[in-house]
Amino acid sequence: MMTSSLKQRSFPVLEMSCAACAVSVESILKHTSGVKNASVNYANQSALVEWDASAINEQGLKSTVQSIGYDLLITEENAQTLQEEAKERTFQKLKKQTLWSAILSTPIVILGMFFMHLPSSNYISMALATIVVFYFGRHFYVSAWKKLQHGTATMDTLVALSTSIAYIFSVFNTFYPQFWTNKGLQAHVYFEAAAVIIVFISIGKLLEENAKSNTSSAIKKLMGLQANTVMIFENNQEKEIPIADVKLNDLILVKPGEKIAVDGKITEGSSFVNESMISGEPIPVEKKSGDAVFAGTINQKGSFKFTAEKIGSETLLARIISMVQKAQGSKAPVQKLVDKIAGIFVPTVIGLALLTFIIWYFFGGENGFTYALLNSITVLVIACPCALGLATPTAIMVGVGKGAENNILIKDSESLEIAHKVNALILDKTGTITEGKPDVQDIQWLPGKETPELKQILMSMEARSEHPLAAAIVKKLSADTLSTLSLTNFESLTGMGVQANLKENTYYVGNENLLQKFKIEVGPVLAATLTNWKNNAYTLVFFSDASEVLAMIAITDKIKPTSKAAIAQLMERGIAVYMLTGDNAQSAKAVADEVGIKNYQAHAMPSDKSALVRQLQTEGKTVAMVGDGINDSEALAQANISIAMGKGSDIAMDVASITLMTSDLQAIPKAFTLSKHIVNGIHQNLFWAFIYNLIGIPIAAGILYPINGFLLNPMIAGAAMALSSVSVVSNSLRLKSKKL
Repeated sequence: MMTSSLKQRSFPVLEMSCAACAVSVESILKHTSGVKNASVNYANQSALVEWDASAINEQGLKSTVQSIGYDLLITEENAQTLQEEAKERTFQKLKKQTLWSAILSTPIVILGMFFMHLPSSNYISMALATIVVFYFGRHFYVSAWKKLQHGTATMDTLVALSTSIAYIFSVFNTFYPQFWTNKGLQAHVYFEAAAVIIVFISIGKLLEENAKSNTSSAIKKLMGLQANTVMIFENNQEKEIPIADVKLNDLILVKPGEKIAVDGKITEGSSFVNESMISGEPIPVEKKSGDAVFAGTINQKGSFKFTAEKIGSETLLARIISMVQKAQGSKAPVQKLVDKIAGIFVPTVIGLALLTFIIWYFFGGENGFTYALLNSITVLVIACPCALGLATPTAIMVGVGKGAENNILIKDSESLEIAHKVNALILDKTGTITEGKPDVQDIQWLPGKETPELKQILMSMEARSEHPLAAAIVKKLSADTLSTLSLTNFESLTGMGVQANLKENTYYVGNENLLQKFKIEVGPVLAATLTNWKNNAYTLVFFSDASEVLAMIAITDKIKPTSKAAIAQLMERGIAVYMLTGDNAQSAKAVADEVGIKNYQAHAMPSDKSALVRQLQTEGKTVAMVGDGINDSEALAQANISIAMGKGSDIAMDVASITLMTSDLQAIPKAFTLSKHIVNGIHQNLFWAFIYNLIGIPIAAGILYPINGFLLNPMIAGAAMALSSVSVVSNSLRLKSKKL
């Protein structure tokens, strides 16, 4: 075989609804002739396949997957969009099936419970049950048949068996009741049991489908940060080209408000660039000749030209997208406990029903066949996995509602299973621990200089400045209802600040570089305050005339009022708390000291954040990452539990499994407590579902008959089955009263 015939590609997979589905798809692909290797990931609904193109083509792979009830998208154009559209169609179809099943089953239940002796009762029930079971519930039968062809059994198998046998048995009794009445027995029908089973299981599947996370939308939004076209200079002329046509060393023009298309270095011009998607810091960064710029960042007011140095998959944004995809793909979803149990439960119940039939047939005496049929049906009906199927989704549904009441939005059931086990928590600084916006902490004036005119000059200069900090100063001074003045010779001083004239006097607003440039000193009166502010890691802005500093402005990103208390609560639970930030070391230390965090890291890039997550995971820790920016998305995708702040970026919220719809970090310990309550509720539900089956199945099989002659009526079995579901739902509803 020629190596050149080997191909490898990732395909979107449709119709997967549980982790067991991924196992089935992977298994069938691995056993397909020509396929060398296959890895199916349920988290991102994809299959990575390596195959021999000379032995099988992509259509052959698609047909193989379709044979067991799933589908493979082999088109490369808009594959992700097509996958999302297919998921939405499936969800809407399931919702319609569930709704109509419930509507049609209601009169069947009423007839079966209260009007079973009406002459036409059985025929009306049969007509309605036929529609519910074989039309709205047909997907259970299709799935069970395809699994049977490959020697596997799932919950769908048990649903199909129990409903079809109950339905066929009821049809027989409707048309030939004398078969039983001649033997002194009643000819019961169980149409309501067959229909209600379909309804209950459909509700469970609908709830699970609704709870599944959509990881692809996060990647889609990340990709949306990329520019579609760029303006390049070719032969001294501007030319707009698609981003795919950009070549290394192309000279690219970026105008105000435009996205930067690729990574490169500025050769001409200057501006402020919003790099929050990389650094997480809200303040745009000043860029001038020789500075690096990155794809996906947004230019502010100025224009500049830069040379393309990294294009395509080599850009920083492309690498972030790739790493998020890799992190999401590498995390195997937590195998749902109910799927594990069903793998044993389903064949066991089928075996017990067969065993019941055989024992009664050979040892049941004169009416052995009658008792064998009735009791085996009773076993299947009473063992229907309604309670088992509802155990997880009902607890999740109630728990998610409880979380919403407490500003906690939970996106997937997997996160609930492990959130309470978290013992390491990583917090982003800006926008998570802090407010995420620059604010004037204080303005210190030189004694005698805090005059209305000087305030007006300062505000007028900052109102014309393009620097992001200027807006915070203008906001502060606006509280004094000052009016702006008409200044002359206004000039932006790159890397330093601005200058302007009023009459014959020159004034400056800027940083310490500006003071050094024009040899303006901070007088002894302000020196002590300056030292103190530097120790507090404030960002400093100076206002001066040509000879002395007239005022100093301290700007800070305030710590949220509840951050310190929330971090203390987390530490009391034995959770190790880490802080990461793209900010400088002084600011990082000041914030960490104030909120009581010992482990922190400054100048952290997106890759540094995800690297810390991986490091802690290799140490055996269950890691939660909390962030609010695009720069956090890589680490959020890598973490065991990802938590986004609701006021952060859409990307962070899409990647995260839990979103806090509040800026209050105290919602985090509440989320962990909620996780514990929900997991306990699921375990209790499964316990009661099994206790019910453990007691009910032997009785249904007739174990009490030799003792007291008792045989369970299938009608009673159907009622007991419904009661078990009610008990599970009731237990789930208890979560509403739990205190977080």
